[in-house]
Amino acid sequence: MTNIAVLETETRTPGKKDSNRHRGAIRLVSTKNMSRESWLDIRNQGIGSSDAACVLGLSPYKSALELWLEKTGRKAADDLSGNEAVFWGTTLEPVIAAIYAERTGTTVRRVNAVLRHPEHPFMMVNLDREVRHPTDGRGILEVKTAGLHSAHLWDDGVPEVYQCQVLHQLAVTGKPWADVAVLIGGQDFRVFRIYPDEEKIHALIEAERDFWMRVEFDIAPEVDGSESGNRALGLMYPEDDGTELDFSEDVRMNALFSELLVSREVAEEATQHAKLLRQRIQKLMGNARTALFANGRVNWRMVKGSTSTDFKRLAEEHPELVKRYETIKEGHRRFVVMAN
Repeated sequence: MTNIAVLETETRTPGKKDSNRHRGAIRLVSTKNMSRESWLDIRNQGIGSSDAACVLGLSPYKSALELWLEKTGRKAADDLSGNEAVFWGTTLEPVIAAIYAERTGTTVRRVNAVLRHPEHPFMMVNLDREVRHPTDGRGILEVKTAGLHSAHLWDDGVPEVYQCQVLHQLAVTGKPWADVAVLIGGQDFRVFRIYPDEEKIHALIEAERDFWMRVEFDIAPEVDGSESGNRALGLMYPEDDGTELDFSEDVRMNALFSELLVSREVAEEATQHAKLLRQRIQKLMGNARTALFANGRVNWRMVKGSTSTDFKRLAEEHPELVKRYETIKEGHRRFVVMAN
């Protein structure tokens, strides 16, 4: 993972000159009346702002490897049109932008175009809004919505996954600042200002340059241990071919396997120890529902009973009925580790 720390929001003095700032992006194509298929085709010709955190290994949703599969045409981008969070984010975007403009005294406008970096053509962006501030000049507006369950992620400012997104936008456009307007839980409205940080932007550009080189030369990124990485590997190697590889004389592979065995053993010991600690606390709690501690709390409460279907018995007594509702579950490769 590239070492680029973006957890702290930059607070550089507005108006400070940066000698390496880019002076405006190239308007690549208009997005007015553009179909989803055309937009996806354009998007796969470079790295967008929402891809930045994936490239850096900071996205909780998508790994660099899965993103690489999309950019190389091996995997279609996920269709999020049915996602409720995406739906409400899109629906509320103009409302939040209007509230932002009203409360900040700014003018906002849509940028119906895909913009490209003037020096690094693999960097592209599709902005939510461009802003004209009465004293701070022109900047960028990034609009977000967040549910109550993720409100804590905004306690210390803009989450780093979105900071990556905004830094990418600032790098492409050369704008001197960006505001992130977020509506949390439908009623908590906040605005955060982010200024360019040349060191971070340089690291971001280098990481994206390396990633795009991998796309062009068809070189897969390293795995990262994430669920997204699992999905990507499953797509890359969906079936085994029945062959057997002998790594018994390969020093590197044997070291890797030995490390895996040790890691599994440590994880199992940690899991067992956690179970022991849990039982000790339960024993001391007795019939109490809640226990308070200096740094947290424990709830041990009765869960309401539920009903379930005995499918084994149903299949035995009414096999013809079960047959009518059978569905085929797609197979997958199982990774089994066996020590000598």
